[in-house]
Amino acid sequence: MKFSRLLPQLALPLLALLLTQCAAKKPPIPRSGGASANPYPAGTYLHFTAEPAYPKTYRVWSNLPVLARTNPSNSHIRIDLAKQRGLLMNGKVVAMDYPICSGREGHETPPGEYTILEKLVEKQSNLYGRIYDAEDNCVFPDADIARDSVPEGGRFEGAPMRYWMRLTNDGVGHHIAPVRRYPASHSCIRGQAGPILIVYDKVKLGTKVSVQ
Repeated sequence: MKFSRLLPQLALPLLALLLTQCAAKKPPIPRSGGASANPYPAGTYLHFTAEPAYPKTYRVWSNLPVLARTNPSNSHIRIDLAKQRGLLMNGKVVAMDYPICSGREGHETPPGEYTILEKLVEKQSNLYGRIYDAEDNCVFPDADIARDSVPEGGRFEGAPMRYWMRLTNDGVGHHIAPVRRYPASHSCIRGQAGPILIVYDKVKLGTKVSVQ
């Protein structure tokens, strides 16, 4: 039988095979040790969030062109409590993704929809901090003024909460403080100095903050 006579018989099986291959999702390239390679282009946000170290990384991701045009008139903040990440948003686009540290057990950060009620560069807690005795020795390094008493002649020093952005009237805010990769605060949302300085500059009173 001539090859030209076989073409009609081969056409349908070949077409079906091609369609099946096109429809199949390309599997990720295996890494050494059996792990899958990140399928997204390096430097993209999809690549950043697909990395095994995310969300526990301390790294910050920024879309520099979007971040440059983000300002108090077009920004809002999203806080992901499960992932312990903060997102500075420009509309629906992520301008910056940074690590945060929310409230620990018994002091959980309340989820909800908020607006920034107050902005202060210098702020100290009037509830939590350190208590010193009369000789200026720190006797309560993680003091709760409602629970721990100040010795005679001693003093209470409120924890610093610089670049404070208040979310609630009862003391929950977003500010600079030590960040762990797990909930560890007294309900506030802590951030590292680098990202918080940028966020503080990009928001205003009334900026929306979604905590979920």
